[in-house]
Formats: sequence, C-alpha cells, structure tokens
Amino acid sequence: MGTAIDFKKQMTETVYINLPGPAEPTPGMSGGELLHGFLADLTKMENPEMKKWFEELCMKWNVHYRYERG
Repeated sequence: MGTAIDFKKQMTETVYINLPGPAEPTPGMSGGELLHGFLADLTKMENPEMKKWFEELCMKWNVHYRYERG
C-alpha cells in the first residue's frame, strides 16, 4: 500500500534583478544580461492590473527586484 501523501522535493532558487537594468541591448551581451534587461523593463508597466499580475508571477517564481540605493 502506498503512503497517504506523495510529494516531490524540488530545488528552489532565488533570482535577484538589480535595478536600474540596462536601457538597451548592446553587442556582446550575454544571455543573462539580455534577460536581466528584459525583466528590468517589465517593472515599468503602467497598467495597474498587469503590474499586479506581474508581481504575483514574480512571487510565484521567486524573482526579487533590488533597487540601487544612492
């Protein structure tokens, strides 16, 4: 007989996106740098409903934004 609860252990990783990100892609950027710029641009959404959806998605996938303090 099987157990009452089946579970799968999953590895989780926290992703930090430093803001401000690159304004434009440049030749020679790595894939990580391009993704960083893309994710940084998504924080500039003006539609409040889309922004809320995006923030919930970030929480689900453990993506956190860090703002440069100056």
